[in-house]
Amino acid sequence: MTEIQIDELKKDGVRFFEEGIDYPAQKADYEENGCDDEVLLAARKAFGISYLYPWQRIVIENILSAQQELPEEELKNLEENNTAFYNGRQIVLLPTGAGKSLCFLTPALILNGPTMVLYPLLALMSDQKRRMDEGGMKSVVFKGGQTHEEREENFRLIKEGAKIILANPEILQSEELVQRLSECNIAHIAIDEAHCTSEWGDSFRPAYLNLGNVIKTINPKAVTAFTATASPEVLSRVSEILFGGNVHIVRSDSDRPNIHYEVINAYAKKRAAFMLALSRPKPLIIFCGTRAKSEDMARELASYLGTDKVKFYHAGLSREEKTKVEKWFYNKTDGILAATCAYGMGVDKKDIHTVIHLEPSETAEAYIQEAGRGGRDGSIATAILLWSSEDSEKASVFEKGSRKRVLKTFAESTTCRRQILLDALGGEQAACDGCDICKRKRPADFAHDAKIMLDFAKKNKNKFKKNQFFSEIENEFNKRSIKKIGMNIWEHSDIKEIFLQLTKQKMLTLRKFPFKGLISPGQN
Repeated sequence: MTEIQIDELKKDGVRFFEEGIDYPAQKADYEENGCDDEVLLAARKAFGISYLYPWQRIVIENILSAQQELPEEELKNLEENNTAFYNGRQIVLLPTGAGKSLCFLTPALILNGPTMVLYPLLALMSDQKRRMDEGGMKSVVFKGGQTHEEREENFRLIKEGAKIILANPEILQSEELVQRLSECNIAHIAIDEAHCTSEWGDSFRPAYLNLGNVIKTINPKAVTAFTATASPEVLSRVSEILFGGNVHIVRSDSDRPNIHYEVINAYAKKRAAFMLALSRPKPLIIFCGTRAKSEDMARELASYLGTDKVKFYHAGLSREEKTKVEKWFYNKTDGILAATCAYGMGVDKKDIHTVIHLEPSETAEAYIQEAGRGGRDGSIATAILLWSSEDSEKASVFEKGSRKRVLKTFAESTTCRRQILLDALGGEQAACDGCDICKRKRPADFAHDAKIMLDFAKKNKNKFKKNQFFSEIENEFNKRSIKKIGMNIWEHSDIKEIFLQLTKQKMLTLRKFPFKGLISPGQN
């Protein structure tokens, strides 16, 4: 693998457009003297944009350059210098919201031959098809369940000049279909969310493991795999599956400085998420570990805020239900969405200000991807991970240094949280004023709910048995919530959750002798 960092190109007097900044002088020059930049002209005409970001330029140039037939002597020279730049195979790492779709849609307007785009989810294909139809960009979709007539109509449209072919890995398991596609002069294959090749290919989506053979059969001059997050291990696996290890890496900065990371220790995490949802900036999303938890979270918040302010979203909804919720949330400036990880890839709401994780994601890649739902408009967004002693115990079984252990290191760190995530991706060093540790110069506080229970137990040592203790402490918590938001929100299950964790840590104990059955502080 060869690699190029975007920052390496910001030199030699070359002035690049930086994210979120439009240079009036450059724009005026184009307007006054005309633009002879074929790529920018195509993007401007089709998508109404005034400039392309430097990483978009690099990726597009690689795709277009791969179409050129280089003399044998020049190819030999490139091989001798270990340059994979012109082999037409690249993996592109761009942060969420960086505009990757322009990287394959813009050259598709120029290439002599269609671009095939592979998506992991049928919903993404449908959404992209809708957007392309609205933008007047002719496209076709290959998916399961199509009739012979529908397939033939697709090939007719390709022959007549359709620029985009949309497909998913499973449909490309058909050798007959792949063979016919190989006769369509496909110039470029773009693979969206390429980390799924590694994350899913070895488990429940084996079709991903066959994509390398699909690429060989169709043999386009350019193939680009896009992802927002990939650790060195995932990157290596994607490279091996798709390209046999011979690939060029284009990597933008992994860091999203406008995402501010925060960890809040809480033993009754659902209750903590409830309070945060009321107080933190909206639009706001709460990622939940299960469908049932997302529905439960939405139901409780809706009872306080109203059903027009809160919805849930998960893979168990029908396509129509998902679309309805997506449209509702997209237009909401004060909406709260309780969702599983099903809300993510391809959903383009730019103004989410707060992302709360009720449970930790499985890997650093997944967490960054989900936290990256926030601040896609460039504004400051806060990503909050709720962490309990139970989470810590569960994560302790993973080997130190493993991908699944990263979130424990992140949550329990005494140093910069941002850097822990970047290190997990093999990324750059970053100055940080956007995590709670760097801001406060100290780790996260001990769980507030656990502290209230411990203080109550110390004050009432050996006074209450379990049931009465639960009743008394529930009243104590609800007195505080009434004072803060005007209603009782604490339930028996919340109290039990805190109590069980504290007794497991031996911070609370049920006495055996001489005060049998009474609650007292433990020895820790």
